[in-house]
Amino acid sequence: MDMFAQFLAGTGFASMTWGNAMMIVIGVVFITLAIVKDYEPLLLVPIGFGVVVGNIPLVAGMAIGVYDEGSVLSYIYYGVSQGIFPPLIFLGIGAMTDFSTMLSNPKLILLGAAAQVGIFLTLIGALFLGFTPEEAGAIGIIGGADGPTAIFLASKLAPHLLGPIAIAAYSYMALVPVIQPPIMMLLTTREERLIHMKAPRQVSRRERVIFPIAGFLICALIAPGSMVLIGMLFFGNLLKESLVTDRLANTARNAMIDIVTILLGFSVGASTSADHFLTSQSMLIFGLGALSFCIATAGGILFAKFMNLFLKEKINPLIGAAGVSAVPDSARVVHTVGQREDPTNYLLMHAMAPNVAGVIGSAIAAGVLWTVLVK
Repeated sequence: MDMFAQFLAGTGFASMTWGNAMMIVIGVVFITLAIVKDYEPLLLVPIGFGVVVGNIPLVAGMAIGVYDEGSVLSYIYYGVSQGIFPPLIFLGIGAMTDFSTMLSNPKLILLGAAAQVGIFLTLIGALFLGFTPEEAGAIGIIGGADGPTAIFLASKLAPHLLGPIAIAAYSYMALVPVIQPPIMMLLTTREERLIHMKAPRQVSRRERVIFPIAGFLICALIAPGSMVLIGMLFFGNLLKESLVTDRLANTARNAMIDIVTILLGFSVGASTSADHFLTSQSMLIFGLGALSFCIATAGGILFAKFMNLFLKEKINPLIGAAGVSAVPDSARVVHTVGQREDPTNYLLMHAMAPNVAGVIGSAIAAGVLWTVLVK
């Protein structure tokens, strides 16, 4: 009977807290959104299931969880906590990204840069709320809507906030189709949403090969702290565009990025145990992250409207919303909203220009913040 009583005391039911139960429900909600609503299923399914796993109460003396030294999950989480997984994901993103639309209309790069305003305004807001400069920088980067960049910077500046920042960044990436359309409709008129843009010009192979090399040199010299992320992004793109390393490019954009996404998503989810995650700081991070994302979306749209004051060939302001780094979801949302007004208006290719520029912009912003805030 003593052994039976010990068994009952060691079950998860006996040690379950309301916080664990709440986090398990949140994990199930993530999985449901991914399966039912198709919101970033490649991210939300691993993260959601990881949240469920990470909130099963542990038995004292058993090294099982993410924060238990020597456990399997702690070894997997090492790739997150040390910033190893994000550059590998950037390598895969580079190998699947076509920069042609951006190169065909370089002025659209400015929209990707304008969308990063959310990062720096949120940094100021986080400082006002009492976060340290390092914590504020890590929180602000959520506005870039780039999960790997947010994880990388948080691992360098505020590793104790890594879990909430990662979950917030990926949550808002998944909710792009919900968050962005109301902002887009609020800040544009119907006449602006009906603007048709000229088809992008054909970009030569020479331009596509030169760009990742030249782009890396420019970005790395401006912000050396971005060298790892930007370097892997442009290296992956060079593998794709050179046309002589197809096997490497295919591996980077398929098998490797899938494996890393599984490990990253699951381990990030498993790090959200209730005692580490359900804190007042975490709630503030989620609020500031939402604000940052909304400001970034609005910043891109308003800057497109500003550019139209000086351009003969007008830009559809909707594509400014794609300046956040959620590739390619933001571009798809822009295209969908545009087609509601006019089914013959195809904005997807145009929106991809600020979308991929936003990936570069958020990585540079992270490099700048790391350089300025590192101690």
